[in-house]
Amino acid sequence: MNKVSLGDLDVAGKRVLMRVDFNVPLDDEGKITSDLRIRAALPSINHILERGGSLILMSHLGRPNGQVVEELKMDPVGVRLSELLGRPVRKIQDSIGPQVEAAVNEMQDGDIILLENLRFHPEEEAGDDDFAQSLAKLADLYVNDAFGAAHRAHASVAGVARHLPGAAGLLLLKEIKFLSLLLEEPQAPFIAILGGAKVSDKIGPIENLLNKLSGLLIGGAMAYTFLKAKGTSVGSSKVEEEGIDTAKTILTNAEEKGVEFLLPEDHLLARKLEPSAETMIAEGAIPEGWRGVDIGPKTIDTYVGKIQEAKTIFWNGPVGIFEIEPFAQGSKAIAQALASSGATTVVGGGDTATAVEAFGLVDEMTHLSTGGGAALEFLEGKELPGIAALPDK
Repeated sequence: MNKVSLGDLDVAGKRVLMRVDFNVPLDDEGKITSDLRIRAALPSINHILERGGSLILMSHLGRPNGQVVEELKMDPVGVRLSELLGRPVRKIQDSIGPQVEAAVNEMQDGDIILLENLRFHPEEEAGDDDFAQSLAKLADLYVNDAFGAAHRAHASVAGVARHLPGAAGLLLLKEIKFLSLLLEEPQAPFIAILGGAKVSDKIGPIENLLNKLSGLLIGGAMAYTFLKAKGTSVGSSKVEEEGIDTAKTILTNAEEKGVEFLLPEDHLLARKLEPSAETMIAEGAIPEGWRGVDIGPKTIDTYVGKIQEAKTIFWNGPVGIFEIEPFAQGSKAIAQALASSGATTVVGGGDTATAVEAFGLVDEMTHLSTGGGAALEFLEGKELPGIAALPDK
């Protein structure tokens, strides 16, 4: 995938409109709980500013559904970005219109403007071309650095690229590089560790990767869907009932292709989902009234052993309910094993990235993707609209 990159553009004296993914998590008081996605965009931002460009940043935040929602304004993002850059970031109260155009016309080289939440306009998610043109007329060049939104055919993602000379940002290129490596030339043994809730979310990537994989290690709630598909009693564990047939298909296909398929051999069980809940370790069938909340110690040892043997590892989905500290041991052990493995480690976005960040191991991974859904669609072999819209070299 050989796209025109930010490094190919002469940005000096130019106004650059850059789509970023600043869809950061906020607490009840509107404070940012993780600035990972903001920090991920800093290389592209600094590249443009250091070379004499002025920068207009645009992003969505949350799901305002085409309405102005006070709690989802970009103001806290602007404040945090300014702190990280050590320079002022001017936040505008809209993303298109006369006020925005006036602010842009006042910009000097090296200035940064942050537009208001794009999704306050229903035209953004509708991929409306007039909205895309209103954004495009603010600038001379377009850069897409929002991998987390690249699987959406939205106006700011796919639309603007039709109206301005465009390029892939440094983060987008990094995402393409490491995810392509998994599809094209992963060094063997190549294993995937898959957790999270739904088998149906992972079927496409699993099927697409099966020809490359040596092993699949399963945890999280999806493990109980697979165990139920094999006829094992899973007690009160969370099961995706409509995913059971899918699970049977994956088990059959993995066996046919000679891919080692590992399910938890023991579990941490709890009666309730709370830190003080009564817990026990169990092997085999899970009794009624108990639910699996993490992989057990034997499984941790087995999975860590497989990680130590691997040369390429993809991890998507925590293997337990890591947000509750007593149920985080499996995910923590997996993260620590990846960090010390010496393998090429690619971690999917979303909850997995949040877990790795919570364990303080972000810098120990080869690549931590900023896009959960986008990474899975890429690994499924789908063409992502945000990437397809950018010109080839």
